[in-house]
Amino acid sequence: MPSNNMSDKLNSTTSTEAVAGDVTKDNNNLVVYCEFDEGRIADVSLELLTKGRVLADRLGVKLEALVIGDKLNGVEDQIFPYGADVVYKVEDSRLFPYTSNPHAAVLINLFREIKPQICLMGATCIGRDLGPRVSSCLHSGLTADCTSLEIGDHTDAKSGKEYKDLLLQIRPAFGGNIVATIVNPECRPQMATVREGVMKKEILNPDHKGTVINLDPKKYVSDADFVVEIIDRHIEKSKVNIKNSPIIVAGGYGVGSKENFQLLFDLASTLGAEVGASRAAVDAGYIEHERQIGQTGVTVRPKLYIACGISGQIQHIAGMQESSIIISINNDPNAPINTIADYVITGNMEDVVPKLIKYYKKNSK
Repeated sequence: MPSNNMSDKLNSTTSTEAVAGDVTKDNNNLVVYCEFDEGRIADVSLELLTKGRVLADRLGVKLEALVIGDKLNGVEDQIFPYGADVVYKVEDSRLFPYTSNPHAAVLINLFREIKPQICLMGATCIGRDLGPRVSSCLHSGLTADCTSLEIGDHTDAKSGKEYKDLLLQIRPAFGGNIVATIVNPECRPQMATVREGVMKKEILNPDHKGTVINLDPKKYVSDADFVVEIIDRHIEKSKVNIKNSPIIVAGGYGVGSKENFQLLFDLASTLGAEVGASRAAVDAGYIEHERQIGQTGVTVRPKLYIACGISGQIQHIAGMQESSIIISINNDPNAPINTIADYVITGNMEDVVPKLIKYYKKNSK
């Protein structure tokens, strides 16, 4: 790879253009891989930029974004408000839609050049395909489906060696029975994937600007990497908008049957809500997987979350604990979910839910 140096100084209020020859070596910055499709950056990438800004500030490094694809003109305008200092753009008509080899080649070769300290990407179909390829080639390691990311210190129990300012990659483990903190003391970059909705998406400054670096794709990906050609592409849009619903009525294994879930749909219809479910309810066949909430489902932050017959295993709580108001309906007064609920109704769901429907209809007229 050619030697590259960045000569332009970052300006927090104006955007500057740079060419590939301006890339800094050994900058040890934090990079977020941004998924780009249909003219927009994916929400999960914007969420990671928001979190990445906090982590980068804690480390005293720059936050950088990487966008790979076609027709990237102006894409930086979607990224800079979330705090990115640098946006790398790799544009080629063959880089869209996503295929494994070309995108992996860009990341692998670019990371060998700029040597980032941390790389974050979404735990999407793309991230789950791309992340392992990059980490395996760079021998860096990867933690998937993190629920929290922090910066902290670590002492090796065996050698006693202390490590400062590592990425603490936090996620449920062993079937959700524990919350594990995973660190990567030696290898770089420290890589992690995060599911959509786990992190908050917040604009840092609408007027924030940084540096745009246009990379020459020929320097990072070869013609041989384009051996796979996509002839036709079809994307099935989800018919359930559970992620953005302000009110969610969720059921667990305690609902008891697929028929009993109809009560939750009736309550949801009355409240103008969406119906969600725990993994146990989905595994039991009570409801379809696209409504699953939790570590292996969707992460939600509604204004009101009504949990019916949900015990509150850590995998489920990870996906809904930031709801503004949580109401638990459970016949077990000691159910774990009751500890995070704002209101607890102890009783059978079959008795409580019809009364809620009747009361709301009566008082909403």
